[in-house]
Amino acid sequence: MRTLVIINPNSAGGRAQTIFKKIEKRLSDTFGELLIAVTHGPQDVAGHLDAAEKADVCRLITIGGDGTNHVVLNALAGRSDLKVALGSIPLGTGRDWSRSLGVPEDPCEAVDWLAHARPFPCDLGKVESLNRQMDDTYLPRLFLNIASAGVSGEVVHRVNRARRRSSFTFLSATLATLTKYRPQWISVLCDGKEFYSGSCYLVAVANGQYFGRGMWIAPKALINDGMFDVIVVEGMPRLRILLALKSVYSGTHLEREDVKHTRAASVLVSSKEGPLRLDFDGEEALGQEVRFSMMPGAVNILLHSSAAAVKRGVN
Repeated sequence: MRTLVIINPNSAGGRAQTIFKKIEKRLSDTFGELLIAVTHGPQDVAGHLDAAEKADVCRLITIGGDGTNHVVLNALAGRSDLKVALGSIPLGTGRDWSRSLGVPEDPCEAVDWLAHARPFPCDLGKVESLNRQMDDTYLPRLFLNIASAGVSGEVVHRVNRARRRSSFTFLSATLATLTKYRPQWISVLCDGKEFYSGSCYLVAVANGQYFGRGMWIAPKALINDGMFDVIVVEGMPRLRILLALKSVYSGTHLEREDVKHTRAASVLVSSKEGPLRLDFDGEEALGQEVRFSMMPGAVNILLHSSAAAVKRGVN
């Protein structure tokens, strides 16, 4: 059984292929025969998966960031015959999905971690966004980690346009955005019932626990419980939101009265004030009406059963 390795050469500041060369032998010693694929854009992934389908591939390991996982996952969605377990060696700016799973950031340690992982059913989220200023069609996308609307979409917009990225890129983009962002009036329905209506900085619909490079936005989220954790940050004075930012890194923001939390299998977010900026796994879009729906156990990932984001007794 072969392993397909998809490398995003733009990850790690363009050093992804160099890093791969350092761990290639370790990977082949661990997993046997490797198929190596370098992808320069989403359009390349389909061809790599065609090759994998013909080559008896049982594992797919990405070397890149959350955006790389997002592209690969959406390409896999239409290939029900390709049964692979998805793993990753995190090199991106955020690395938040791997943080939820407990994958080490060091590439060599990540290979060793994957060596002791096994296929595990994981939930996926589907997001369908409608931008009434452009058309009246819903465009579906799948996400693995977290999808959100509001200030987070503005932050990702800044990050994706940064000329150089570092471990401080997300924090600096967050601070810059919060000093200018105006909360929008939104409505949030969870499983068909009104959960929130009012001024809002952020709605996060979480499968994983972290986003924004280490913000512990959904500390109670589990990747295999068939439910989203939904977090709403109310509109508030700018100074208060800046002071509250620290609590997101510790997960204590859920104790605040101006932060709402619930669980749901479907979520509908709508804005009367125009499109919201959206973020899903580090990718961005615009949507005025956004539907999120849960897809329980839709993908197998390589995982340790001891991972904190896993519901026990489910396999």
